[in-house]
Amino acid sequence: MSFAAELAELLPHDLPHRENVIAKAARHLELIVEMNAVMNLTRILNPREAAIKHVLDSVLPWRLFAGASHVVDAGTGAGFPGVPLSLVLPETEFSLLDATQKKARFVESAVAELALPNVHVFPNRVEEWIHRNPAEIVTGRAIAPLHKTILVFAPALKMGARVLLYKGPDAESEIAEAMPEARKRQIEMEVVSRYELPDALGARTIVEYRRGDRV
Repeated sequence: MSFAAELAELLPHDLPHRENVIAKAARHLELIVEMNAVMNLTRILNPREAAIKHVLDSVLPWRLFAGASHVVDAGTGAGFPGVPLSLVLPETEFSLLDATQKKARFVESAVAELALPNVHVFPNRVEEWIHRNPAEIVTGRAIAPLHKTILVFAPALKMGARVLLYKGPDAESEIAEAMPEARKRQIEMEVVSRYELPDALGARTIVEYRRGDRV
């Protein structure tokens, strides 16, 4: 099946702006396949697997982002989870960051073709960018273990942001490893969502960092 047909079958029926998400997320995946011929953006090109691992995975926890005025996607790669989330939440401003210039340029061209006025792309490292640009939520997929990311996201937390990270099924062990550094910096961590991807393609855990007084 095509990307659009797979997404129409897979995406939740109560997803906001569902038809627009299907159309534009499918086109985003097509652009990735086209660019993948000259630049390695992803190894996942099968329509169903790409629809699940790239788009469905990105949007299933959309309620955690609802109502935020500004979301930063740290290390967006080919545009995930930022582009799919921006389609679900068109009233929210999204800043997509990637330090790899070629990837940032691709995402910028994709955002232009998809006509996403609420999305801006920056070829920057998140640890440099967030010192100057406050956000309500910072998110990221496929990034470093939690004990390392605490240091990266500490400036955003000091500025009042929450951090929501897409992690795998072993998030508890990462949380335990990161806890000493979190306590030192008065950062609370907790699992705020879990879900299973279809076709036995894995389990996802969303971990939240926030500043707190109870650590």
